[in-house]
Amino acid sequence: MTTATDRLAPPLRDLARLSLNQYTTQRWSVAEAVEGCARAGIPAIGLWRDKVAETGLARSAQIVRDAGLRVSSLCRGGMFPAATEAERRARIEDNRRAIDEAAELGTDVLVLVCGGQPDRDLDGARQMVEDGIAALIPYAAGHGVRLGIEPLHPMFTADRSVIVTLAQANALVERLGSPQVGVVIDAYHVWWDPQVYAGIARAAGHILGFHVDDWLVPPPDVLLGRGMMGDGAIELRRLRTAVEQAGYHGWIEVEIFNRAIWDAPGDEVLALLCARYLEYV
Repeated sequence: MTTATDRLAPPLRDLARLSLNQYTTQRWSVAEAVEGCARAGIPAIGLWRDKVAETGLARSAQIVRDAGLRVSSLCRGGMFPAATEAERRARIEDNRRAIDEAAELGTDVLVLVCGGQPDRDLDGARQMVEDGIAALIPYAAGHGVRLGIEPLHPMFTADRSVIVTLAQANALVERLGSPQVGVVIDAYHVWWDPQVYAGIARAAGHILGFHVDDWLVPPPDVLLGRGMMGDGAIELRRLRTAVEQAGYHGWIEVEIFNRAIWDAPGDEVLALLCARYLEYV
């Protein structure tokens, strides 16, 4: 009997598709992270808006260009639901600024962490997410930026994202019907879902990003409990095989929120990250 694991893609032979999500080395500035990538032979970086703001937008863009790196994505936009109309309008404006920043940094992917529920109206919060993304589509199209909906694990529903499955994200993309909108698939958030492989196949043509990390057993922390690839329970090679079969051959970002990793020497983290990427992804 042939199983899914018998049909896995071969191991990655080099780092050509690897991107460091900046929050894996959260203590580093933009310049430090870019310099670390250059030393480790990592060709791309996924930037975060708060880190870019610390350095300055124009300066951050220049640092990346001077190092010869690419920006795989900018994180984050989203956070659409809010208790008042004024707050919702302010969040749309902030997302427009995020689109401006993505374009200036040279990436065409803005990752959307869609936002939690401001009260007990879950359906209402999900409608605010859809309305918010719809309002951004013309602006994103005018700037050449695509909006990547990242479904988060259900434990983040209340405060971070009311979009918690790939099926929900795909349905949202399909309703919006715009080439500017797609999904970002993070192994940590979707690996548990019995329908994840059907969801990846359904996402063919609108996968904008693939993030890898691992699920530690037991999770040491809700938010800061992600593990280095190979230290946990996720079938990472199987997920990569699925996204490639769905037509995605873009950047693979390593995104790990873990205080112990943040506190470790950055160059040691990147050396281990590269080795585990080749072994497990």
